[in-house]
Amino acid sequence: MVEGSDLVSTVLPGTDRVPGATGSLLRSALRQVATTVLVLGVVVLLWIAALRVWDVSPYVGKTPAEVWTSLFGDADSAELRAEIWGLLQQTLVDAAVGFAAGMLTAIVLAAVVVRYRLLEGAVMPVAVVLQTVPLIALAPILILLVGRGYAVVALMSAIVVLFPALVNIVAGLRSVTPQMRDLVLVYGGSPSTVLLKVGFPSALPALFASVRIAVPGALTGALLAEWLATGKGIGYAVVSAANRSQNTRVWALVVAITLTALLLYLVAQLLETAVLSRFGRAAVRR
Repeated sequence: MVEGSDLVSTVLPGTDRVPGATGSLLRSALRQVATTVLVLGVVVLLWIAALRVWDVSPYVGKTPAEVWTSLFGDADSAELRAEIWGLLQQTLVDAAVGFAAGMLTAIVLAAVVVRYRLLEGAVMPVAVVLQTVPLIALAPILILLVGRGYAVVALMSAIVVLFPALVNIVAGLRSVTPQMRDLVLVYGGSPSTVLLKVGFPSALPALFASVRIAVPGALTGALLAEWLATGKGIGYAVVSAANRSQNTRVWALVVAITLTALLLYLVAQLLETAVLSRFGRAAVRR
C-alpha cells in the first residue's frame, strides 16, 4: 500500500522541486510586489481625480498630501501614529480571530460536503443564507446570543469569510480525477485517504484563492464587529471620528486600514507562490 508522500508523488507527479524554481519564485514575487505598488499608485491618482471631478469640499475630502502631512508632518503626527497603531493592532487581532474561525469552518465543512454528498443539501443552504442576510441585521441577534467579546467578532468575521471560502475549497477538493481516485483505491486506500492524500493537495490552488479572498473579508468583518458590537479598534474609531467631524483623522484611519489590507493580500500572494512552487504547480496567479 502506498502511503504519505509516496502516494502524493505517485498520484500527483512533479511534486518535487523543479530546476530553476528559486529563480522563478523570486521573479514571481518581484512581479507581485511591483503590481501592488502599481495598484497603489493608480488608487492615489483616482483618489485625487475623484476629489477634483466631484469638487468635494476641502473640509470633507482630504488629499493624499494632507493625509501624509497629518501622519508625518504635523507636530501631533507622532501621537496620531501611535493612536492608529494601537487601534490597528486591535483590529488585526479581531480580523485574525475571524479569519481563523471562517477558514477552519470552511475547510471542515468542505471536507464533510465532499466526503458525504448527502449532507451538501443541509450545509450549502445555511451558508447561502448567512451570506445573503445583511450582517448589520444579524448583529443584534449575535450580540444577544454571545455578548460583545471575541465570540461575536469571530462569528461576524467568519460569516463574511465562510461562503466564498467554502465554495472554492469544495470545487478544489472535487478536482480529483477518477483516475487519481481509482489509483488510490487500488493501492488499498479508502475514500478518506483519497480526500486527505489527494484531494487536499489538489485543492491547494483553490485553498490559497480562498485565503486571498478571506484576508480582506476578515478585515471587513472585524471592522463591522468593532463598529456594531465591541466599540474597539479602527472600525469604531472611524465612526466616532466621523460623528465628531474629525475628517482628517477619518481619512488617516481609512488609509491605514487600506494599506494594511493591501499588505496582507500581498503576503497571502507571496505565501501562495512559495507553497505552490514547492508542489511543482504554477507559482504565478493567473
